[in-house]
Amino acid sequence: MSNVTGKGDVLRFFINGKKVTENHADPETMLLSFLREKLRLTGTKYGCGGGGCGACTVMVSRYQPATKTIIHYSANACLLPLCQLHGAAVTTVEGIGSTKTRIHPVQERIAKAHGSQCGFCTPGMVMSMYALLRNNPQPTMEDITQALAGNLCRCTGYRPIVDGCRTFCQEANCCQDNGAGKCCLNVEENTDEPGHEKPQLFDKEEFLPLDPTQELIFPPELILMAETAKPQTLTFHGERMSWVSPASLDELVQLKTSNPKAPLVMGNTNIGPDIKFKGVLHPLIISPTRVKELFEVTQTQQGGCLGGSGLQSVRVRSLLEKLVPQFPEEKTELFRALIQQLGNLGSQQIRNVASLGGNVMSAYPNSDLNPVLAAGNCKVSVILNGGRREVPLNQDFFVSFGKTILKPEEIVVSVFIPFSRKGEFIRAFRQAPRKESSFATVTTGMRVFFSEGSRMVQDVDVYYGGLGPTTVSAAKTCAAIVTRPWDNETLSRAYDILLDELVLPPSAPGGKVEFRRSLTLSFLFKFNLEILLKLREMNVITDEFPEKMQIQPLPREIQPSVQEFQDVSKRQSDQDPVGRPIMHRSAISHATGEAVYCDDIPRTNGELFLALVTSSRAHAKITGLDMSEALQLPGVVDVITAKDIPGKKVRTMFGYPEELLAESEVSCVGQIICAVVADTRAHAKRGVAGVKISYEDLPDPIFTTEEAIEKSSFFEPRRVIERGNVADAFKTVDHLYEGGIRMGGQEHFYMETQSMLVVPVGEEMEFNVYVSTQWPTSTQGAIAETLDIPSNRVTCHVKRMGGAFGGKVTKTSILASITSVAAWKTNHAVRCVLERGEDMLITGGRHPVLGKYKVGFMNDGRIVAADIQYYINAGNTVDESLLVVEKILLHIDNAYNIPNLKGRAAACRTNLPSNTAFRGFGVPQSIMIVENMVNDVAVVLGRPADQIREINMYKGPSVTHYKFEFSPENMLRCWEECKVKSDYSARCRAIDQFNQQNRWKKRGMSIIPIKYGIAFAESFLNQAAALVHIYKDGSVLVTHGGTEMGQGIHTKMQQVASCELHIPPSKIYISETSTNTVPNTCPSAASFGTDANGMAVQNACQTLYQRLEPIRQKNPKGSWESWVTAAFFEKISLSATGFYRGPDLYMDWDKMEGQPYAYFTFGACCSEVELDCLTGDYRTVRTDIVVDIGRSVNPSVDIGQIEGAFIQGLGLFTLEELKFSPSGLLYTRGPSQYKIPAVCDLPLHFNVYLLSDSHNPHAIYSSKGIGEPILFLGSSVFFAIKHAAAAARLECGLIGPFSLDSPATPEKACLACASPFTQKIPASKPGSFKPWALNI
Repeated sequence: MSNVTGKGDVLRFFINGKKVTENHADPETMLLSFLREKLRLTGTKYGCGGGGCGACTVMVSRYQPATKTIIHYSANACLLPLCQLHGAAVTTVEGIGSTKTRIHPVQERIAKAHGSQCGFCTPGMVMSMYALLRNNPQPTMEDITQALAGNLCRCTGYRPIVDGCRTFCQEANCCQDNGAGKCCLNVEENTDEPGHEKPQLFDKEEFLPLDPTQELIFPPELILMAETAKPQTLTFHGERMSWVSPASLDELVQLKTSNPKAPLVMGNTNIGPDIKFKGVLHPLIISPTRVKELFEVTQTQQGGCLGGSGLQSVRVRSLLEKLVPQFPEEKTELFRALIQQLGNLGSQQIRNVASLGGNVMSAYPNSDLNPVLAAGNCKVSVILNGGRREVPLNQDFFVSFGKTILKPEEIVVSVFIPFSRKGEFIRAFRQAPRKESSFATVTTGMRVFFSEGSRMVQDVDVYYGGLGPTTVSAAKTCAAIVTRPWDNETLSRAYDILLDELVLPPSAPGGKVEFRRSLTLSFLFKFNLEILLKLREMNVITDEFPEKMQIQPLPREIQPSVQEFQDVSKRQSDQDPVGRPIMHRSAISHATGEAVYCDDIPRTNGELFLALVTSSRAHAKITGLDMSEALQLPGVVDVITAKDIPGKKVRTMFGYPEELLAESEVSCVGQIICAVVADTRAHAKRGVAGVKISYEDLPDPIFTTEEAIEKSSFFEPRRVIERGNVADAFKTVDHLYEGGIRMGGQEHFYMETQSMLVVPVGEEMEFNVYVSTQWPTSTQGAIAETLDIPSNRVTCHVKRMGGAFGGKVTKTSILASITSVAAWKTNHAVRCVLERGEDMLITGGRHPVLGKYKVGFMNDGRIVAADIQYYINAGNTVDESLLVVEKILLHIDNAYNIPNLKGRAAACRTNLPSNTAFRGFGVPQSIMIVENMVNDVAVVLGRPADQIREINMYKGPSVTHYKFEFSPENMLRCWEECKVKSDYSARCRAIDQFNQQNRWKKRGMSIIPIKYGIAFAESFLNQAAALVHIYKDGSVLVTHGGTEMGQGIHTKMQQVASCELHIPPSKIYISETSTNTVPNTCPSAASFGTDANGMAVQNACQTLYQRLEPIRQKNPKGSWESWVTAAFFEKISLSATGFYRGPDLYMDWDKMEGQPYAYFTFGACCSEVELDCLTGDYRTVRTDIVVDIGRSVNPSVDIGQIEGAFIQGLGLFTLEELKFSPSGLLYTRGPSQYKIPAVCDLPLHFNVYLLSDSHNPHAIYSSKGIGEPILFLGSSVFFAIKHAAAAARLECGLIGPFSLDSPATPEKACLACASPFTQKIPASKPGSFKPWALNI
């Protein structure tokens, strides 16, 4: 027995080819914090800390002495314990290429294909792709989508990332290989002009080739170490935890016998998140990764395969894939079912480390493998001090949540996976909130064994996961099937028994009760269909089995896409970059990990870390705040409370006060009460746990909009707008219809969480603030007020943000103010970087909306009158909710000319965290309700929705409901072109035919227009300034008021400066946005950043260019550098400020008229989905978007904005669900519970067309703002799902309007389809139980 208590061992491993020896490795340290904090390799990013986002992906390489091979695999550094890396070689993004040495082809292609916007997820994408190429230099498209499935991106919409990676593909059926010359990757229609090729976003001919011989070699020292060193036990001791890695099975058994409570950690994908998110502390961890018996594979005499319990999921899968072709098909039923489920397990990074034994022993209720292993009669081989035993995996094995029948000291050595027999069939099914990289909602394993040549059932097993605290067996149901013939009679009895046998109480944890119960029946039915098909193939039965009943899997192949834009005119100088698809100016730095974000700034000496203490009650008085325990903890320096604030403790917004730190009362869970300052992140986090707060609950908290309406809890003013006379018009119409829809909120999920660093300069109360914000001036002002100092002492620096989407405006100012108090009080630099869970809890998101409408229309489809009411859930403070309310009402017409239109909107004050600005700022919610209303009109009249949309559109010179004149010509052009490009009418017919031929799968399609007002309705925000310096060597530094969050504003400003100064972009640099260069800036928001700052930069550059005019006249042939030098010697100023005074916009709410926008951006989008009616699962088969953005300044950036906004909208309307507990606590606090779109959600055909020959006199170079408008078009997928659900309802005889709330998750889509199985589920009476989650 080695030194479990003595001195620790030395950890030796390599990072990027350099040796690392760590004498005091702490078992609590993960590779991510070691890389970032100890080695300052900040290219690997922190995105979620739970293996759910892929931002921290690295590649791990190990030498296998047994086979003398080196294996490479990708892994999440945030879950990889440092202590596990002994003898490994780690490669990070910095190790594969940099701008100083050379960049790697993966880095180059992702950057040049425009696969990076904010760049925060890019290093992870690069490393996932790099690890794939190290194992397979010529991957297929399927390999690529698998490799990227665990990497989230919130900006790009994935299409350009996939296209960049696709260039490594060697597709077997690619037309280039077939000698066709033109590749399908450059899909183009014939253009009118001969010899005129359409412009491409990038040219793949100029990419560096992939050369596998140039990669870093595996360190020979590690090979030597593995070959020669005698295996010995390793022990590491940390501050609170010890780690032992035994070298032999005997030793492992002894360790476990003497420490039965110590967990065994293999991949750390289960224990890791528990330690991190649940605060579980294990004094000792045993890591058996070096016990070779746990990794052995043998074929046994009993017939089957014995897999070591330590084998990683990915190795088990490839092993089974190798075995399948070696045996007859009837023997490998279980193998194939397991291969399918192993492919669905987590992401590639998780599968690379998570072990088979860990999967079994963690005993998760919704485990994907356990139901299949149990149904397939698998056994586990268990060892303990007294010997071995075999334990069958059956209903007795799983005892309770996370507990099995095994004793704590027993160790699973291997899992026996038997062959199947002739006449035996095994299937696995699962349904999850997202198609990939997601825990299952319900999962199942089913096995049936028939007597030879008959349909008599000899044996049957059905296991479910996700229906209670453990994997459950449907034993009664099986008993009703066994010894009977497999036919409709037997099965219809089985469905009823199953319904009674597996009951979920209506308040069951996890919610979705009706859906989960419905899935148990649907899966048994799917199993039935597959078995009937098999019995027919074997000629056991001859029953007719109509084609219509069969279920093929949903399509999944991502196809090449089209991005069409107008080339610059032949007259434009080659040097002028405006209008060309130029790569994001930082893309290469993003891809190499060199781009610096707020938390990548090196730590200064004595820097402290701040962590927030938040309320655990939604509505309560604070009766006590005890900090004594926290202050005693190691490393804790101070606790900051409201009493410490020297200046303003309370802010007023729209007349409502908001406290920085709550003093006497809290009004939501997650409200900030105080903050702990400590020497490290870990110590600050422990300090937070040490602060004790006592509360006295106040009566009747308000959570939902209905409760707020009932109690009249609103932020005033409530707004109304009306044109015509709705009440009178309702008396004259043919039809009146009343309906409504609920829309859930949305979390920003910017990849970089809220981050800031406040550094006291040390004299005269001066502070330097490095912060990730969209509005540096607001942060500067907030800090100055809080510290009671003038603004000229505070300088805010914003280099770039890792995404923002509206979530880094007001909330960031509050957090920065609290951090500045800590810096002021301690006189040290203080850093605050929120963890993903805290960020989601504290900062709020998009406003959920309850919309109600009454609409009057004629038989011909004309909508004559509509009265629409909006209630938005504002949360506990007013924030920007009143502005959101106004913007909602200004968009209730969307594209439609409704002569009598009334809108009313109110912001409900509730006890939830306050909601805030989010890309679209109320418009997606506003138009969603309107489009749902138009859809209902179409259904009532029994006509196609696109016809009703067309009849009611603005035509000719038009006036909005707030009396603003505009021309809808380009909107109509977008609509018509969208119908042409998407081949709309032919596909409508094809869909009808598909729906007639398929009973359980339906297709739906919808086409949606948008008219979006650009600029701020608050006139003073429409201004911008710039500062441009020309240095003596001719280089130019541009500063402006816009902040870079991935939208490419710096790239566009560089293009503007290049065009105006007539010099190449390479001479122009933009370093950061700061309040000491350009003061009093406005937020980068409202899709107005380029419009405003572009004009300001243009103004400054024109001033400078004119100043150089006399010099140019003297020396017309001179170079730019010579002119600049001459100007300096002639004492001509080479620095200029630029200013743009934007349009004077206004809105008069009393008169209900105004000009709140400068112009409109128009678009139309057509999407088609295929829906599985039994599970609610769907695929977006194709999306075509046509957008009018005037003349694009940069087509690649603008198309990136369009695709990214669309995918974010697709998330909002079909996927992303925030869940709150009945006491107001947010359940969904990370990527494992909250699903944003991943690569699997990309439309399979995704085409974007920029409207040609469009001009916009109101903005720079005739362009248009594009950041927000397209987000709403994601709703085309929602309405396509609704169309498909209507087709499914028709099969059950259900016609007419039906309600489908947003987001249309698989749960809602499945219940809307109203299949016979869904209809069997008894509905629970509202009010008779307490639901698991509130319906917000």
